[in-house]
Amino acid sequence: MPSTPVRLPYEQPDPMRPAPLLRELQARGPIHAIRTAVGDPGWHVTAYEHVRLLLDDDRLGRAHREPARASRTGESALFGGPMGDFDTEQADHRRMRSLLQPHFSPKRMRALTGRVETLTTQLLDELAAAGPPADLHAALALPLPIAVICELLGVPYEDRARFRAWTQAAGDVTDRARSEQGLAELFGYGRHLVARKRAAGDPDGDVISRLAATDGVSDDEAAAMGMTLLFAGHETTVTAIGLGVLWLLATPGQWQALVDDPARIDAAVEEILRAPGLGGGGIPRYARTDLEIAGVRVREGDLVLLDLGAANHDASVFADPDRFDLDRPAAPHLTFGHGARYCIGAPLARIELKAVFSQLAARFPTLRLGCAVDELTFNPHVLTGGLTALPIAW
Repeated sequence: MPSTPVRLPYEQPDPMRPAPLLRELQARGPIHAIRTAVGDPGWHVTAYEHVRLLLDDDRLGRAHREPARASRTGESALFGGPMGDFDTEQADHRRMRSLLQPHFSPKRMRALTGRVETLTTQLLDELAAAGPPADLHAALALPLPIAVICELLGVPYEDRARFRAWTQAAGDVTDRARSEQGLAELFGYGRHLVARKRAAGDPDGDVISRLAATDGVSDDEAAAMGMTLLFAGHETTVTAIGLGVLWLLATPGQWQALVDDPARIDAAVEEILRAPGLGGGGIPRYARTDLEIAGVRVREGDLVLLDLGAANHDASVFADPDRFDLDRPAAPHLTFGHGARYCIGAPLARIELKAVFSQLAARFPTLRLGCAVDELTFNPHVLTGGLTALPIAW
């Protein structure tokens, strides 16, 4: 382990290759002393085995006993620092999961599948009618997840420009004032929606209506859960669609493999979920007690970053991990986490990705990138860091 902590984010000259420094650190060991982007100390865990175990370790949490003194990963008011009440965090999390789980049950997800397919078809009809060239980010990657999460939550689709702006601001990792303002606007919007649905008295089948009608759930709590789902339920899928298309088209033979054999769609979705996330960083956790990680003493209150992207590129688990390969033997990636905090929206994300890539391959078999990979731009200000545009032709 280096004697001087390294600073995040690591320089990544090639967006489709891991940061060289990250690879150096992985070769040295599973945990590393770092400084975050705002200069605070922490630990960076990069090995699959350790990340997987720590994701489900109660000695780590999102809350901090002294939040004002906690290390921050960035300036985002939503994810840059500790969240929740240290004393009640675990009980609060279990309660939230119990309230939300029924809305993401296998039965409800199966019922939503046909609607996701229809929305995808409509957007691809518009793409085909407009003809090439096109920006797949604007034509599909952005509008589809927004439309799906709006229907699931009961958020008016016509409000998408407003809440998209607020979620982008709330996730800003570089500007605290902008992030706090965006989060406040988003939460205020959520309270307005909850109040309107509660006043209606006859709940629709959407998530926010049902939360508003649930005994013991306050307006503020329903708004907070609803807006958190709104943020997480579209932002990450927007990124996954864009990067998935990029990896398929930029890796020789992979797009044609999916076109030639539609039965590879499940393998394609899992590889699309595994392959990105190479910038360094990770899911923030705080040590709730002193503990050891791979022989390193971590003190109570220390920031511990669990790097899912690095874990998904651990050569001890994934052979030739930096190769995008639809023929890769199945192995459980950690993109959705593990254990008690496993992403509740994982089934929905898989449904969306399967609809997108199965229909794209069937309808646009000659799809190709409309520019060189090094001409693409990514958004460095938001947590997910997705593409700002994805030029394509066919």
